[in-house]
Amino acid sequence: MLRPLHRWVWGDCDRRVRKLIAFAQVEGDGGRDILRAAELTPDPLLRRLYLEHAIDELRHADLFRERSTALLRRRSTRSKALFSTSPLPGGHGLDDLAIEGEPDHRLLAFLHVAERAAAGRFAVYRDVVDDDPSTRAIFEEILRDEVFHMNYTYTQLARVLPQSFRRQVWLARASRVWKRYLRAAAAVAGVIGTTILTIMYFVVLAPFAGLAKRAEHREPVGWTPIGREGDDSPTSQY
Repeated sequence: MLRPLHRWVWGDCDRRVRKLIAFAQVEGDGGRDILRAAELTPDPLLRRLYLEHAIDELRHADLFRERSTALLRRRSTRSKALFSTSPLPGGHGLDDLAIEGEPDHRLLAFLHVAERAAAGRFAVYRDVVDDDPSTRAIFEEILRDEVFHMNYTYTQLARVLPQSFRRQVWLARASRVWKRYLRAAAAVAGVIGTTILTIMYFVVLAPFAGLAKRAEHREPVGWTPIGREGDDSPTSQY
């Protein structure tokens, strides 16, 4: 349903470069987090798989960064697009990844859900950039890695926690939905707060400012004598 919107986002050079740069940052951060997971896990098989996964993520970051640099060098004129940012999410969502103190089954469930979502989005992105063969080739290469990451995390989750691995996947999906809801709620709250403050500025503060100016005109200019009671001390501040 959102394919036309994705095509509009990726159709502009500026937005395409911004998306690629954002993907490079997310992939690089995710790769470093997974390297940390490889250091912490006591499972030797998971340590090897995490290392391979981290290497793939860091390589993806390099691919996205190099492609965005090439597009910037090729671009000769500034885009006339109405919006230079994207209204759509992208990448893995690995910015939510927590490593310290997390057991392997929780991390595997999170990675599986994140890689599955990324594989679906990258498949769409690959199709909407058919006018850019180099960027399309990058998405095709990365998509193959994402499918491997999605499959190995699910297989290892079933091995590590055979009794309730499906429940862990469900919990990971619910956590991602909840965090997206919180982000959307925060964005909506920001818009509502800005709107209310703007209305208050023009509707509430403006009349008070006008009344203050009228009161200022009625005030006499210069010093105003203040009467003093005879019992007041001339030296007391009270």
